Amino acid sequence: MGCMDLRQWIELLEREGEVRRITAQVDWDREIGTISRKVLEREGPALLFENIKDYGNARGRKVFSGGIGTRKRLALALGFPKDATNAEIVQYVMKKNQEQIPPVLVPTGPVKENIVLGDAVDLLEFPVPKWHYLEGGRYINTYACIVTRDPDTRVQNVGIYRGMVGKKNSIPTLLIKGGQHWGQHFAKYADRGEKMPVACVIGWDPIMGFLAGSPLPAGVCEFDVLGAYRDAAVPVVKCETVDLEVPASAEMVIEGFIDPDPASYETEGPFAEFTGYVSDLPTPRPTIAVTCVTHRDDPILRGTQEGNMPGSYSENAVISSAQRAGIAWNILRSNGVPGVLDVYADPVTCGINIYIKIKKQFQGHAKQVANALWGNSAGQGRYKHVFVFEHDIDVTNYQQMDWAIAYRVNAGHGGITIFPETFGHALDPSTPLEERNVEQLGSGTWNRVLVDATRSWKFQRRPEWNNERFPPTVEPSAADEQLVIDRWAEYGLD
Repeated sequence: MGCMDLRQWIELLEREGEVRRITAQVDWDREIGTISRKVLEREGPALLFENIKDYGNARGRKVFSGGIGTRKRLALALGFPKDATNAEIVQYVMKKNQEQIPPVLVPTGPVKENIVLGDAVDLLEFPVPKWHYLEGGRYINTYACIVTRDPDTRVQNVGIYRGMVGKKNSIPTLLIKGGQHWGQHFAKYADRGEKMPVACVIGWDPIMGFLAGSPLPAGVCEFDVLGAYRDAAVPVVKCETVDLEVPASAEMVIEGFIDPDPASYETEGPFAEFTGYVSDLPTPRPTIAVTCVTHRDDPILRGTQEGNMPGSYSENAVISSAQRAGIAWNILRSNGVPGVLDVYADPVTCGINIYIKIKKQFQGHAKQVANALWGNSAGQGRYKHVFVFEHDIDVTNYQQMDWAIAYRVNAGHGGITIFPETFGHALDPSTPLEERNVEQLGSGTWNRVLVDATRSWKFQRRPEWNNERFPPTVEPSAADEQLVIDRWAEYGLD
């Protein structure tokens, strides 16, 4: 379908009845965030706020949120009909994540319509929301795609990382060296005693955020994979003050440097995080010193209400449900794990819990699944709890999975395996603060769990069980069932 900018995406959503323009005046201070939360609870439309208090004549006047807030809109973004199934989307993601079309450098683009340099930069000229009442400030980077470059290979990386407005021209961020690709870049710059160049891209093709929020392999640029998704090279332009390339038709690009010297850090947090909890505590953190902002005329600030709870989950959750399942399936395939039939990650956990269906081929099959996932870099902040089921269980159906866990799991006979003190997510509130001290440990710490809900092969086959290792279920025989189906109308049950 070709690359599309944010305005083309909004036009597509309008044609599909999937966006609502809010013309009533709203306050950037918590009201935008609360509206977004209530709409997410109802699986409602994407929102374009066009009348924001204090910003009627400002440099930026609009905020767009919720673009991929439902599975239907994710399907549209990927080029599918709105009723595409989970399996269709996951299989497509598995395929496209392994393809690449490199970007093409162009001389200029709409993102260069306005160039603001140095002391003239004031990030609060844009209607940056304070999304939640307990947050530490106004978060400009909630759905921004952060571009950095590996100083050794010169390959760019694009990721989604939170960032709060500090001073008028600074953005303190949550930067984790241990698992995030930009954190690995930052560690290399720090070893050299150099500041890391950064570009924050706000508002472009919806697939940019879909890929930036997913752990593609190190050394693979998300813009290359995005080109494969769109079957067209991404048009990029050079930044003004940093050695990076960004999409030519983005709404905004914020350029700057992060100094590894802790004396340059500014306080960031807390933030209403994807876990559904308000994260950590206000902490001095690495800070983007902004050197330039380029933007389109009348730019649209792209942001999102983060945080997932039952019945109310975010864009990040919808993205993760597809990407984390597709990435897990590719990990299992590349590691030679046989018999994988389906992989599902429910949106509410963003892939913290992962459900795998297999055609069981040996007793330790479920452990091989868990080992492959936990040993991969994509498991840094996901796959904390791995549930493995056999071919007769639908891993998108909680009732079926609950039944299998109840009657096929025996904790004393290998049904539950705990893998202690592995690398984990620094935002998981179930982990004590001292065990997710990023500055000291490099990442959070997890005790990972495998729940093997497959039937044990340690049992002997029995003739009374049709020569199987497990008793038969209470389903009627095929002949008895067919008899009843054939006489159904006679019973008066139609």
